[in-house]
Amino acid sequence: MTLRINDEAPNFDADTTVGRINFHEWLGDGWGLLFSHPKDFTPVCTTELGAVAALADDFTQRNCKIIGVSVDGVSDHDAWVGDITKATGQTVNYPLIGDPELEVVKLYDMLPGDSGDTSDGRTAADNATARSVFIIGPDKKIKATLTYPMTTGRNFAEILRLLDSCQLTANHQVATPANWNQGEDVIIVPSVSDEAAAEKYPDGWETRLPYLRFVKEDAIGR
Repeated sequence: MTLRINDEAPNFDADTTVGRINFHEWLGDGWGLLFSHPKDFTPVCTTELGAVAALADDFTQRNCKIIGVSVDGVSDHDAWVGDITKATGQTVNYPLIGDPELEVVKLYDMLPGDSGDTSDGRTAADNATARSVFIIGPDKKIKATLTYPMTTGRNFAEILRLLDSCQLTANHQVATPANWNQGEDVIIVPSVSDEAAAEKYPDGWETRLPYLRFVKEDAIGR
């Protein structure tokens, strides 16, 4: 099953480092970040899990839960967490899904269906495509996806920025321009007429092109 933006995030039951969960129930009515790893005890992923742990409070402030999935069992995850702390100085304080039967990575279209049904004997290279990030909204719909190669560590400050944009644009008729960060000007979407914009933004906006209108972020409210 190919997953696209605005598709429902597939639900599943799985064992994790904090016990068994139902994914949708665990998400609750907030946002979620699901990010995957091809195997435990791999160098790039070790740095990534530490980086996410360092940003955990930032995600919490945005009402976004974090959960990882790796193509290994929970007992391996528990051992890996110690290595992550040793290497990065960070404690992994979010759950990691055990996926030794490859069910979750297949469900999320990160491995083909004919990849077998066990992680035993599989190397990280065999699971190289399990390197995706999914941002999931309170409606359980996929709002954004990113996939990185194994050799490139993910930029979680950028993923946090992406979450900020998704949350802002979900609630207002705006879009965010290239390299946007919180507090900077945003774009009024073309479906909002100038007449409607005048009602929404009485202090005005900047028109650079007929279809490209910028307004101060603080003018739209939160």
